[in-house]
Amino acid sequence: MTVSILLADDQDMVRTSMRIMIDVEPDLEVVGEAADGTVAVELAARLRPDVVVMDIQMPHTDGVTATRQIMSRPEPPAILALTTFDLDEYLFGVLRAGAAGFVLKHDPATTLLDGIRAVARGEGFVSPGPTRRLITRVANDHTNPVQLPDDLTPRERDVLTLLGHAMTNTQIARRLHIEESTAKTHVQNVLTKLGARTRVQAALLANRAGLVDGPPTART
Repeated sequence: MTVSILLADDQDMVRTSMRIMIDVEPDLEVVGEAADGTVAVELAARLRPDVVVMDIQMPHTDGVTATRQIMSRPEPPAILALTTFDLDEYLFGVLRAGAAGFVLKHDPATTLLDGIRAVARGEGFVSPGPTRRLITRVANDHTNPVQLPDDLTPRERDVLTLLGHAMTNTQIARRLHIEESTAKTHVQNVLTKLGARTRVQAALLANRAGLVDGPPTART
């Protein structure tokens, strides 16, 4: 199955470079390009790509606002945010808006490709560079404590904890000794109960709720 991709970046050279990298991959296909956030929102609705690679800083409508608008529509694509700046305010802004992942423009080409494939599979993806600092800041943020839903089952709390450790469905299934399809169902139930649109949002909530302390552990 080929993953269809919309590229949104105000720099022509950046879009061209990404298209060249993507076009040589047999499982990926660029179906459209946008030079600003307003056009990105319009093309996402018309082309219905699987993934939008969204630059955060663009004219007219910035990437955070465009992400929020796209994610507010039924059956939105997965959004992989892209920026030059490794700054917390951008990370938090775009992830809270609903992006499923985040990569930096100076990351290796393989990181971008891995990120596209990960979010297309319904998984979260954050550039290795900011990940440790992002999680540390979230874990130490006590200004907005999180109260988890009372109807989370013990198994769902286990799954949420493992999401906080950025585990994939395959890794969760192995850790809990369950089928991958069962892990996927648990993840979806957790997202629904949390009111989270993406795994990354769930992972941030798990960290803020204090579930992610030390190595991952879970009931078996």
